[in-house]
Amino acid sequence: MPITRLAVFDLDGTLIDSRRDLADSANEMLAGYGAGPLDEGRIVSMVGSGAPTLVKRVITAAHVDAPVQEALARFLAVYDVRLTHHTRPYDGIPALLDELQSADIAMALLTNKPLAQSVRILDTFHLAKYFQWMIGGDGPWPRKPQPDGLRYLMDQAAAGPGETVLIGDSIIDLQTSRNGGARVCLARYGFGFADVPVSELRGDESLVDAPVEIAGVLHARR
Repeated sequence: MPITRLAVFDLDGTLIDSRRDLADSANEMLAGYGAGPLDEGRIVSMVGSGAPTLVKRVITAAHVDAPVQEALARFLAVYDVRLTHHTRPYDGIPALLDELQSADIAMALLTNKPLAQSVRILDTFHLAKYFQWMIGGDGPWPRKPQPDGLRYLMDQAAAGPGETVLIGDSIIDLQTSRNGGARVCLARYGFGFADVPVSELRGDESLVDAPVEIAGVLHARR
């Protein structure tokens, strides 16, 4: 049996490449306020801490004077329409999830994205079936990097911290794994990895450059 009992996946930048749809939605929201667009890369660098934080960062950067909750509602409405216009799973993700399922590794989703939108994306690409539990940023637990959601998933799967791997791409995911005591696998292919400070890496992290490498991390014994 592999030492990993539970694989907890982040969504954006780990399972799916959602950069363009997020950026286009944010810029459409800004256009509604008469503001000019922001560069896609700049918007993408603001992703990771949930939609409210993303929207707050975007309107601040664009110098839009609007209530965050109002701007958030506009953004979510726009994004709900654009959800999978350009978003796609990273190459190798469906095969990876199929392999892990065959190996009897329990899988869960832990994202700061709203749950309904997360599920719709996964359903669109026939990936929802792989996840026994799914937690979004609008659920009863505090958003990552708070470890409450991760600990709940470990409890549900009867998996200890050493038997759990959090697979993500950002500093938020790294902090979440440490706060929850779990192992971590960071996806260097994800758009969040560029903002992970080198100084935060201790050397005990698993780093992968493609989804195909994740299975090896989960099957490895330490």
